[in-house]
Amino acid sequence: MRTKIGLVIIAVILLSCKNKANKTESKEDALLPIVGTWQLISGTTIQKKDTVVTDYTKNQKAIKIINGTHFCFLIHDLTKGKGASPVFSVGGGNYTLVGDKYTEDLEYCNDRQWENHKFDFTVTINNDTLTQKGIEKIDSLGVNRINIEKYIRVKGS
Repeated sequence: MRTKIGLVIIAVILLSCKNKANKTESKEDALLPIVGTWQLISGTTIQKKDTVVTDYTKNQKAIKIINGTHFCFLIHDLTKGKGASPVFSVGGGNYTLVGDKYTEDLEYCNDRQWENHKFDFTVTINNDTLTQKGIEKIDSLGVNRINIEKYIRVKGS
Protein backbone atom coordinates (compact mmCIF):
# COMPACT_ATOMS: atom_id res chain seq x y z
CA MET A 1 0.00 0.00 0.00
CA ARG A 2 2.82 2.39 0.92
CA THR A 3 4.53 1.64 -2.39
CA LYS A 4 1.39 2.57 -4.34
CA ILE A 5 0.98 5.84 -2.43
CA GLY A 6 4.67 6.63 -2.96
CA LEU A 7 4.39 5.98 -6.71
CA VAL A 8 1.30 8.19 -6.94
CA ILE A 9 3.11 11.05 -5.12
CA ILE A 10 6.16 10.72 -7.38
CA ALA A 11 3.95 10.69 -10.48
CA VAL A 12 2.11 13.83 -9.32
CA ILE A 13 5.41 15.62 -8.64
CA LEU A 14 6.87 14.65 -12.03
CA LEU A 15 3.74 15.72 -13.89
CA SER A 16 3.70 18.99 -11.98
CA CYS A 17 7.31 19.75 -12.94
CA LYS A 18 6.71 18.88 -16.60
CA ASN A 19 3.66 21.17 -16.82
CA LYS A 20 5.59 24.12 -15.32
CA ALA A 21 8.42 23.66 -17.84
CA ASN A 22 5.98 23.55 -20.75
CA LYS A 23 4.17 26.67 -19.51
CA THR A 24 7.48 28.58 -19.30
CA GLU A 25 8.48 27.66 -22.85
CA SER A 26 5.07 28.56 -24.23
CA LYS A 27 5.05 31.88 -22.38
CA GLU A 28 8.46 32.89 -23.78
CA ASP A 29 7.56 31.87 -27.32
CA ALA A 30 4.24 33.72 -27.18
CA LEU A 31 5.76 36.88 -25.71
CA LEU A 32 8.63 37.45 -28.10
CA PRO A 33 8.21 36.25 -31.68
CA ILE A 34 11.03 38.70 -32.47
CA VAL A 35 13.57 36.47 -30.68
CA GLY A 36 15.97 34.79 -33.09
CA THR A 37 18.60 35.51 -35.70
CA TRP A 38 17.64 37.77 -38.58
CA GLN A 39 19.57 38.43 -41.80
CA LEU A 40 19.39 41.99 -43.08
CA ILE A 41 18.24 41.99 -46.70
CA SER A 42 17.78 45.70 -47.41
CA GLY A 43 17.97 49.05 -45.72
CA THR A 44 16.58 52.42 -46.73
CA THR A 45 17.60 55.67 -45.09
CA ILE A 46 15.82 58.93 -45.79
CA GLN A 47 17.47 62.13 -44.60
CA LYS A 48 15.91 65.38 -45.78
CA LYS A 49 15.43 64.80 -49.53
CA ASP A 50 18.11 62.13 -49.88
CA THR A 51 17.11 58.46 -50.01
CA VAL A 52 19.75 55.74 -49.94
CA VAL A 53 18.80 52.09 -50.52
CA THR A 54 21.34 49.41 -49.60
CA ASP A 55 21.12 45.81 -50.78
CA TYR A 56 22.71 43.79 -47.98
CA THR A 57 22.80 40.63 -50.08
CA LYS A 58 25.55 41.96 -52.40
CA ASN A 59 29.17 42.29 -51.31
CA GLN A 60 28.30 42.25 -47.59
CA LYS A 61 26.36 40.33 -44.99
CA ALA A 62 24.52 41.58 -41.94
CA ILE A 63 22.64 39.86 -39.14
CA LYS A 64 20.77 40.93 -36.03
CA ILE A 65 20.52 38.54 -33.10
CA ILE A 66 17.73 39.16 -30.60
CA ASN A 67 17.25 37.25 -27.36
CA GLY A 68 14.77 37.93 -24.55
CA THR A 69 16.49 41.13 -23.37
CA HIS A 70 19.29 42.13 -25.74
CA PHE A 71 20.10 42.60 -29.41
CA CYS A 72 23.31 42.79 -31.40
CA PHE A 73 24.08 43.48 -35.04
CA LEU A 74 27.06 42.46 -37.12
CA ILE A 75 27.85 43.71 -40.62
CA HIS A 76 30.89 42.92 -42.73
CA ASP A 77 31.96 42.87 -46.35
CA LEU A 78 32.50 39.55 -48.07
CA THR A 79 36.07 40.39 -49.17
CA LYS A 80 37.45 40.22 -45.62
CA GLY A 81 38.27 43.94 -45.73
CA LYS A 82 40.42 43.65 -48.86
CA GLY A 83 37.94 45.05 -51.39
CA ALA A 84 37.44 48.60 -52.59
CA SER A 85 34.82 49.32 -49.92
CA PRO A 86 35.62 47.47 -46.68
CA VAL A 87 32.74 47.31 -44.22
CA PHE A 88 32.72 46.27 -40.57
CA SER A 89 30.13 47.40 -38.04
CA VAL A 90 29.01 45.87 -34.76
CA GLY A 91 26.84 47.01 -31.91
CA GLY A 92 24.32 45.96 -29.37
CA GLY A 93 22.52 46.63 -26.16
CA ASN A 94 19.19 46.04 -24.52
CA TYR A 95 15.77 46.61 -26.00
CA THR A 96 12.13 46.88 -25.08
CA LEU A 97 9.21 45.61 -27.11
CA VAL A 98 5.66 46.69 -26.31
CA GLY A 99 3.21 45.62 -28.98
CA ASP A 100 4.84 46.74 -32.22
CA LYS A 101 6.95 49.46 -30.52
CA TYR A 102 10.58 48.35 -30.39
CA THR A 103 13.22 50.55 -28.71
CA GLU A 104 16.92 49.81 -28.92
CA ASP A 105 19.29 51.21 -26.30
CA LEU A 106 22.63 51.08 -28.11
CA GLU A 107 25.20 50.36 -25.39
CA TYR A 108 28.06 49.08 -27.57
CA CYS A 109 29.13 50.15 -31.05
CA ASN A 110 32.39 50.17 -32.98
CA ASP A 111 31.50 53.79 -33.88
CA ARG A 112 31.62 54.96 -30.26
CA GLN A 113 29.72 58.21 -30.98
CA TRP A 114 26.56 56.13 -31.47
CA GLU A 115 26.78 54.54 -28.00
CA ASN A 116 24.29 55.46 -25.28
CA HIS A 117 21.51 56.52 -27.64
CA LYS A 118 17.99 55.14 -27.86
CA PHE A 119 16.23 54.51 -31.15
CA ASP A 120 12.48 53.96 -31.46
CA PHE A 121 11.08 51.73 -34.18
CA THR A 122 7.83 50.16 -35.23
CA VAL A 123 8.25 46.48 -36.12
CA THR A 124 6.10 44.08 -38.09
CA ILE A 125 6.64 40.37 -38.54
CA ASN A 126 5.01 38.68 -41.49
CA ASN A 127 5.88 34.97 -41.78
CA ASP A 128 9.70 34.95 -41.82
CA THR A 129 10.13 38.68 -42.57
CA LEU A 130 10.77 41.36 -39.97
CA THR A 131 10.51 45.02 -40.95
CA GLN A 132 11.63 47.77 -38.62
CA LYS A 133 11.02 51.45 -39.30
CA GLY A 134 11.94 54.42 -37.16
CA ILE A 135 13.94 57.57 -36.70
CA GLU A 136 17.63 57.62 -35.91
CA LYS A 137 18.50 60.96 -34.38
CA ILE A 138 21.81 62.05 -32.85
CA ASP A 139 22.06 65.85 -32.76
CA SER A 140 25.81 65.89 -32.05
CA LEU A 141 26.45 63.96 -35.29
CA GLY A 142 23.86 65.76 -37.39
CA VAL A 143 21.99 62.48 -37.86
CA ASN A 144 18.22 62.79 -38.23
CA ARG A 145 16.89 60.21 -40.63
CA ILE A 146 14.22 57.63 -41.20
CA ASN A 147 15.64 54.11 -41.23
CA ILE A 148 13.72 51.18 -42.73
CA GLU A 149 15.27 47.72 -42.51
CA LYS A 150 13.97 44.42 -43.84
CA TYR A 151 15.20 41.12 -42.39
CA ILE A 152 14.47 37.46 -42.97
CA ARG A 153 14.61 34.90 -40.18
CA VAL A 154 17.68 32.66 -40.34
CA LYS A 155 16.48 29.07 -40.44
CA GLY A 156 16.86 27.22 -37.16
CA SER A 157 16.53 30.35 -35.01
